[in-house]
Amino acid sequence: MTARRSAAPAVTNRRVLALALPMTLANVTTPLLGIVGAAAIGRLGDAALLGALALGAVIFDYLFWTFGALRMATAGLTAQAAGAGDAAEVDRALARALAVALAVGLLLVVLQAPLGAAAFALAGASPAVTAALATYFGIRIFAAPFTLANYAVLGSTLGRGRTDLGLALQVAMNLANIALTVWFVLGLDLGVAGAALAAVLAEGVGFVLGLLVLRRLGARPWRVARAEVLERAGLVRMLAVNGDVMVRTVALIVALGTFSALGARAGDLTLAANAVLQNLFLVGSFFLDGFATAAEVLCGQALGARDEATFRRAVRYAVAWCVGFGLAVSLLFLAGGDRFIDAITTNPEVRAVARQFLPFAALTPVVAACAFAFDGIYIGATWTRAMRNLMLAALAAYLAVLVAVHGLGNTGLWLAILVFLGARGLGQALLYPRLAREAFPQARLGPSAAGAAP
Repeated sequence: MTARRSAAPAVTNRRVLALALPMTLANVTTPLLGIVGAAAIGRLGDAALLGALALGAVIFDYLFWTFGALRMATAGLTAQAAGAGDAAEVDRALARALAVALAVGLLLVVLQAPLGAAAFALAGASPAVTAALATYFGIRIFAAPFTLANYAVLGSTLGRGRTDLGLALQVAMNLANIALTVWFVLGLDLGVAGAALAAVLAEGVGFVLGLLVLRRLGARPWRVARAEVLERAGLVRMLAVNGDVMVRTVALIVALGTFSALGARAGDLTLAANAVLQNLFLVGSFFLDGFATAAEVLCGQALGARDEATFRRAVRYAVAWCVGFGLAVSLLFLAGGDRFIDAITTNPEVRAVARQFLPFAALTPVVAACAFAFDGIYIGATWTRAMRNLMLAALAAYLAVLVAVHGLGNTGLWLAILVFLGARGLGQALLYPRLAREAFPQARLGPSAAGAAP
């Protein structure tokens, strides 16, 4: 059956904000989990338990973030199918994503012994912390199938343009996690095992709620025949998109991990100061990521509808909002960064070092703005191979700069991370015109569409 073409929704400032703000709020609520967990475990008075919880959270953040491609790839593929008016393909995209999520999640559970051993070795914690961490890891790993499936569910929800429902699902899951953590840790005195169990159950609750929400939206992935799920062309495309985004994510993790590791080698004061300053970039990224999500939806739906004018308008709006917001946040950080530093730490030496490098940290939002915007554009258009290659090129440039400025210490480290963030956005911006021409061949353009090019 031929897919029904539908006009892409109009791109306006109001629509961009309606898509971006819910995801921004969802991002902001997530750190509350760590705060509540740390507060609950901290009341038990055992430093080893608190250390185990902190390390466990980092391990699973990196482990699951590696497979966060499921969320982005599903959002891009769903947005294109929705833009094309192909409801059946929307369901097929979700069914394939859920199948991959559950398969990979179960594989992580099966491989928990070697994964745990590697994580504990890298952590290098004391015997007491490692023992508690093993308990946490052994329970939390069973959340893997639900966590990855939730990425697929969230991607499908966002691809339909329902970021409001995406926010509702994230908040509901976070609240469930918080309530269960308090109950299990403080009420039942289960320690880190209770915190891990709360995370598993909350992910399960989120998965059930997500399926109910999608059902209300008309999704029926369970009705997709196995032959359609395993259909070669569709499955290969989905796996290729996921693979590209996964490589991109791993490269990003390597870059950020290298920054943290080299900062740690520079001494405790530098490590602490950099940790304080990285929170500035984290706050800015919450908002920039919301606009990137809006770009995924708008560009994906416009491409699916074969509406070049709307696609290019979405690109302009996404870049304008990201750059404008990034500039505003950078100026805010330059003006008020001193007070932020004082609010985070009371150590006078750490404050002094952090102030020394504040200008570099304050520049990260505006320098990274184009990278966030074009990440959303490229994911919505599923130009993931190009995004992957450009990320690897930016990583190579970053490592080269690190070698070149090695003698500059922490200044060189901050210069390198700024080069990395800027190179990503610059490379994507330079390649964008060619990719857009290929996505909308000139032979198929009408005069009005051709004149819409920026």
